[in-house]
Amino acid sequence: MDAEGTLRERLVDAGVELVLSEGSGSVGLREIARRAGVSHGAPRRYFPTHRALLSAIARRGFEELGARSHAATSETAPPRAQLAALARVYVAYARERRGMFELMFRHDLLEGDGQNEAPAGPRLREATLPMFERVVELVARCRGEATEPSAAVTAAALWSNLHGIAELWSWGSLQLAVGGGPGEEPADSPDRIVEAALDAHLGPAAS
Repeated sequence: MDAEGTLRERLVDAGVELVLSEGSGSVGLREIARRAGVSHGAPRRYFPTHRALLSAIARRGFEELGARSHAATSETAPPRAQLAALARVYVAYARERRGMFELMFRHDLLEGDGQNEAPAGPRLREATLPMFERVVELVARCRGEATEPSAAVTAAALWSNLHGIAELWSWGSLQLAVGGGPGEEPADSPDRIVEAALDAHLGPAAS
């Protein structure tokens, strides 16, 4: 990687650290420059707008989530098992990388298609759509059908359900709901709820 590419990555690295430690609201071009040890005007060479910078940080999150998902799934496993693995990774990522997870899906804050981003990187849309397309494909295979619009709707409903699980678990709400009776410890994993979501959208797994 040349010096220009290295500096761009340093700026994104600083942004990732800020998002994880303080949330996306703390990310500004001046603070990024300070943390990267460059002049306050340097980030503008790569990120002409605040949204372009946030988009580059969010893309890093999708790369991380994609790598975790790939490592957790086997192409030879049944589609339902692959979906279950992806679902667990998704919710776990939200728990472990909360600030990044919250930013990644805020397209109201991000460059929607990345057209105004620096040409050094791909459009954000090209980083976000493959994850959903994979879920649509697996939903269709679970139902034994081609990838039709109905599979996309089911995949969107499942994704929404998983996103809600991730958020509510991070806030501590679901633990109260499923923690058991008086005196019992709250559940320490959302996996049971994830399985229930899969059953609700796809039917019970074959025994």
